[in-house]
Amino acid sequence: MKHTITGDNLQFVNCEIMPGELLFAEAGTMTYMSSNISMTARARGGLMAGLKRKMTGESFFVTEFTAAGGTGVVAFAGNVPGKIQALDLRGGKTWLVQKDAFLCAEGAVTLDIAFQKKLGTIFFGGEGLIIQKLTGEGTTFVHGSGDFIEMNLKPGEIIRVSTGNVVAWEGGVQYSIESVGSIRSALFSGEGLFVTTLTGPGRVILQSLTLPKLAGALVPFLPRQQSSGSGFNLR
Repeated sequence: MKHTITGDNLQFVNCEIMPGELLFAEAGTMTYMSSNISMTARARGGLMAGLKRKMTGESFFVTEFTAAGGTGVVAFAGNVPGKIQALDLRGGKTWLVQKDAFLCAEGAVTLDIAFQKKLGTIFFGGEGLIIQKLTGEGTTFVHGSGDFIEMNLKPGEIIRVSTGNVVAWEGGVQYSIESVGSIRSALFSGEGLFVTTLTGPGRVILQSLTLPKLAGALVPFLPRQQSSGSGFNLR
């Protein structure tokens, strides 16, 4: 499979597939496809795999894409302004990604679930108990909000990240939630009391924007219903 990622902060990934190759994607992410592409909704991996996807916030069904009679083109995009990153899983690599980060993948990729290992991560990490686990001999694509920065942590190297700004990390990276500063700092600095701590070795991908921050920035501009119930005000 060949692919290109185009755009700046509203990116999409263009995939070229040959007959016999297969792509699968989160439902509703396809933006366009050539006339020789066929798509089929499937509960990939069976009932249990579909239920696992639902637990991570994905659809029960995924959409599978195949080409007939020659090379076909299909493109996918995320649901928020942001970036798309290709992850090569070949060679036994494992990536863990936050829920809703999965976009699409080659047929040899397995999308599974993993559980947060520490209670602090669950209660204060803002991402819940379950995250997504990607393995297999192929390429997968993840998406997130804003811009991306990728870091390659050395063994024992630690980076602390604002909660929710982590998109994905390799399986060898240790991931936990730690308190930072005082309660006063948390209340008045706007940075919160907890941060995500990532310990190498391994690669990590961070995003500059989170969905809660994006939603919060949009709230003042959303239509609001008048108290009489007769209409809406724009603020």
